[in-house]
Amino acid sequence: MEARNGETAAVDSGSVVVTNSMDGKKESLDEMLARHRKEISGLQNKEIALKKAAAKGSKAEQKAKKKKVEDDISSLMSDLKSSHSEELASLGYRNENGTGKSNLDNLVMAIAGVSVTNHGDSTKASKGAKRRERRAHQEAERELKIQDEQSKIINHRMIENEKLDHKLAPLGLTINEIKPDGHCLYRAVADQLSLNKDKVFSYLELRKMVASYMREHTTNFLPFFLEDGKIEMDPKDLPLEYFHKYCDLVESTAAWGSQLELGALTHCLKKHIIVFSGSFPDVEMGNEYKIESGNNSSLNPSIMLSYHRHAYGLGEHYNSVVPRLFN
Repeated sequence: MEARNGETAAVDSGSVVVTNSMDGKKESLDEMLARHRKEISGLQNKEIALKKAAAKGSKAEQKAKKKKVEDDISSLMSDLKSSHSEELASLGYRNENGTGKSNLDNLVMAIAGVSVTNHGDSTKASKGAKRRERRAHQEAERELKIQDEQSKIINHRMIENEKLDHKLAPLGLTINEIKPDGHCLYRAVADQLSLNKDKVFSYLELRKMVASYMREHTTNFLPFFLEDGKIEMDPKDLPLEYFHKYCDLVESTAAWGSQLELGALTHCLKKHIIVFSGSFPDVEMGNEYKIESGNNSSLNPSIMLSYHRHAYGLGEHYNSVVPRLFN
């Protein structure tokens, strides 16, 4: 069975590999999935670069170029997902009788590293194989769900971006794209601080600052944290321990930032923060730090962010909002 770029799928002693017919190199399942992630990330970075390049010219020209970029990237992403799906479906399945199978069961077996060739015996699967199959089933369902959601996200993203653009354009504002890596909230805030010539912090420093502030002001954050159900709680944990575990995640992982972290940021930085959105009403936080225009607001300019519900298949995303001349 042929795979992408002249590769052929095969099963070797119970492990899944892909053989490149051009140079004889074999690609394991982990290597293939890593390559898939790298290709998707590369396409996302390309989208960011193209959008930045499109933010030039008149408003009408920018809108037309931006729409073309979104259409092109949507098409490329759809093709890439389809190609990835075919590669994954081919793993672990050797087509010996000329008929192809692309259903979920074959994909599950391929990801688990189990051959689906009919050997005509009833050898009992080991516990390890069953565990691998269960994990593979979950991964396969997730992969198929991503592909299904991707087609829906395309239209939602375009609608959301148009609404946001209509909101920002009259204010002379536009979006500065931020890398979608789980640190986007903190990277967007760091970008704002650098533009406003404030004291600059890295996204990692901002994470540590937020985690520390939340620990020191637990009583202000704990009720909202428990209501949101941010992470799965172990019945053995007390609410306070549960909250501190979450603060550790905020500080040392790529955990996505939410309104809890935004609330901490506004007090840590003593900044008014406004979050524009094309899907929800705008949100303002830290009004006590806001200096109205005409009262020398340049002394403490607001932090302006944009919230995107449908930016990427991975979920929510934050960007930095800047004057058009900056972008």
